[in-house]
Amino acid sequence: MKRILVAEDEAAIREFIVINLKRNGYDVTDTENGEKALEAYYAEGGAFDIVLLDIMMPGIDGLEVCKQIRQHNNGIGIIMLTAKTQEIDKITGLIMGADDYVTKPFSPSELMARVDALYRRVGVVRSDASITPDLSSDYILSSGDFVLNLKSRTLKRLGVPIELTQVEFQIMEYFLLHPGQPLDRNDILDHVWGDKYVGEEKVVDVNVRRLRMKIENDPSAPRHLLTVWGMGYKWIE
Repeated sequence: MKRILVAEDEAAIREFIVINLKRNGYDVTDTENGEKALEAYYAEGGAFDIVLLDIMMPGIDGLEVCKQIRQHNNGIGIIMLTAKTQEIDKITGLIMGADDYVTKPFSPSELMARVDALYRRVGVVRSDASITPDLSSDYILSSGDFVLNLKSRTLKRLGVPIELTQVEFQIMEYFLLHPGQPLDRNDILDHVWGDKYVGEEKVVDVNVRRLRMKIENDPSAPRHLLTVWGMGYKWIE
């Protein structure tokens, strides 16, 4: 069963979201604020595939819920619900570990496209969870100090694990499959978020920034994940 936790303080919007998720086969737990969302999350042992969080909620807001859940679970998918005027909050949410955001007002088709796309990425992890990691070269991408295992979905640098979200993992995989090749932001969007993604390119920039903070000795002067001005990024060993 595809399990999703929803936190939205506006009852009408929450009902709209829940109805559409259930119509599309999701098992939904809905809450009206951040406190109850965290209570539900921990009560279920974090056994959700996706968390859908409104940013502006009374008490503990969506950004704090995102931060706490991400610290507990790198494999879960997190989508933020934002208003058009919350530009800085969108960036903050992504930096704190959200995988994507949906801007209000949104249509049922847009919401489900985002949720389904994220579930497909998370579902890869679920389906691989019972597979014993295989050190066969067919499942290993390596570059200098970095080794990416496509079965166990882990990244190590000089043998030391680096915790990645599923979006970060897929970005890293794409770069290691194309070493030294400049990759356009739209190509990265298509590969990681899917060719039907209708969001903005900044989601790539923020996730790359977040990835740099994990893999670079000095994220402000990266040696591996370089910017190609006017285009996108490239990976250098």
